Amino acid sequence: QVQFVESGGGLVQPGGSLRLSCAASGFTFSHYDMAWYRQAPEKERELVAAINAVGDSPHYVDSVKGGFTIFRDNAKTTVYLQMNSLKSEDTAVYYCHAPIGEYWGQGTQITVSS
Repeated sequence: QVQFVESGGGLVQPGGSLRLSCAASGFTFSHYDMAWYRQAPEKERELVAAINAVGDSPHYVDSVKGGFTIFRDNAKTTVYLQMNSLKSEDTAVYYCHAPIGEYWGQGTQITVSS
């Protein structure tokens, strides 16, 4: 059974940092690209960052370029999102995802506020 378990969220002040983790299971993790999405209140879910199966060629939405870094550890079947210089508009529930079907975890809440 495909599962994603996100963790690392919380409340942080503007300009602060957080690192999210997503532990994946139920499929051959090293064969799939991975991505982080987020969904803010009353907004559609959007792609934030993606990385290919071997950990190369990261892709970022323009609004997080220079502040967020996606990376993965295939041995641990985990994908990470290092988030620096956080802004209030980064407040959302963050999810990881693989193009293996409509499987989603519970997400982890990030709230950026002073």
